[in-house]
Amino acid sequence: MSYRSREHRASKGALFDEYDGLEEGGLKASSSYSSGIDEHDNDKAIDGLKERAVFLKRLTGDIHEEVESHNRLLDRMGNSMDASRGIMSGTMDRFKMVFEKKSNQRICTLVGSFVVSFFVLYYLIRVLMRG
Repeated sequence: MSYRSREHRASKGALFDEYDGLEEGGLKASSSYSSGIDEHDNDKAIDGLKERAVFLKRLTGDIHEEVESHNRLLDRMGNSMDASRGIMSGTMDRFKMVFEKKSNQRICTLVGSFVVSFFVLYYLIRVLMRG
């Protein structure tokens, strides 16, 4: 690696050996030419940064809109859940009123028995048909 760096330094020195005989003005012209190139590269880099900044600004705007949209959706869902909770509590209150009366309790027990017996028969028929 040291051989390579020496070789690099030697080639660099050989490159600038021909400028030893030039006047000082010639070196300044060469230096200003390279600074012009550097300015051009800097301008390109600045333009690239501007483009990235504009892109990031648009991206953050899109993210903001998406977040606002999701917040509105969540608010609507929360309101719907509150309304559903109100409806369910009203339904539960009605069931409580039905079960408080003895005659209604007997009818509900009878209906529940029929539903359970239906599922038991359905299960038995299904098991017997497979076997």
